[in-house]
Amino acid sequence: MPKTNAVRLLNAAGIAYRLVEYRYDEAQLGVDKIARDNGLELERIFKTLVLKTETGQVVVAVTPGDKALDFKTVARLAACKKIHLAEMKELQSLTGYIRGGCSPVGMKKNFPVFIDQSALEHERILVNAGARGLLMEVAPGELGSLCHAVFEYITA
Repeated sequence: MPKTNAVRLLNAAGIAYRLVEYRYDEAQLGVDKIARDNGLELERIFKTLVLKTETGQVVVAVTPGDKALDFKTVARLAACKKIHLAEMKELQSLTGYIRGGCSPVGMKKNFPVFIDQSALEHERILVNAGARGLLMEVAPGELGSLCHAVFEYITA
């Protein structure tokens, strides 16, 4: 199994996790398709969204795969007027990760991270481990501590 930045940081922090490999189609990286094709629970797979404010500040949102991000709520939490998804072409230069392989752990910089409060309803959630085809199953509280995340309801 590959050792990504996210996995290295989990190991260094002594956080218990389990790596889950999954099949994917490069043309369809949607979390709903990944869950369906791999027999995974969609509501336990949390996607990592990289956003930018109107001033260019980067913010990370981690949301359940079966819900849509509430951009207004994240903008309020980030103390800005507007927020939008970062462009795919800048994702790797901003985070060090590629689309479909973006983890909230181990980005190039420590960006503000907001995790949907619903994560705490699960004993363990699945988030990307820093590479396409690889998820890490981890306790949400430990993930939040490692990312210095704020838990709020950020889905519509």
